[in-house]
Amino acid sequence: MVFHDVSFVEATPRYHKKDKLTLQIELTDFSVYYTQGAAEAAAADLKNGKTQVVCEQGQLIKITKDKDGIVTRETLTKEWTDWVDYWAVDFDYESRKEIIRVPVENDKPETNPSKMEFEEKWTGGYIFENEWQSFRTRKNRELELTSAAHTYSKNGRYTVAVKVIDIFGNDTMMLVPVSVG
Repeated sequence: MVFHDVSFVEATPRYHKKDKLTLQIELTDFSVYYTQGAAEAAAADLKNGKTQVVCEQGQLIKITKDKDGIVTRETLTKEWTDWVDYWAVDFDYESRKEIIRVPVENDKPETNPSKMEFEEKWTGGYIFENEWQSFRTRKNRELELTSAAHTYSKNGRYTVAVKVIDIFGNDTMMLVPVSVG
């Protein structure tokens, strides 16, 4: 099974009307274009009385072959939200730099690991801090599409990170620049 994944996330900041430091994030769209390229082959190989789910052109399709060999298709992903299993927001994504420890390079290589010297270096990336999330459970299939309100401590420009995890467990992230105050 081969998946060619192309995902797209769209999120919009919703500013509070009275408090200029407060906003919410609304998940407004998510799309995928997963393709297995196996829908026709699955239908041909399916035994009578059996069912198989395949992914074709960004849709999950349930292929059923009845006892007489008649094949039917049912699209399982009817809305864009059907693809979202979980989504989360980091309201100040660039607040935590990803720092790693690397050995200090010097003229004398140290053979004793306990005596090696290390220095901290920024990788150029940031750590996603999950400050708010909405997810589905088996009992509750509803998904909140607007985050809780977040109030910043001071005026300024911030980068909000929105991460979506789809029903296959793949994550897609987008950055939303915001200005408050």
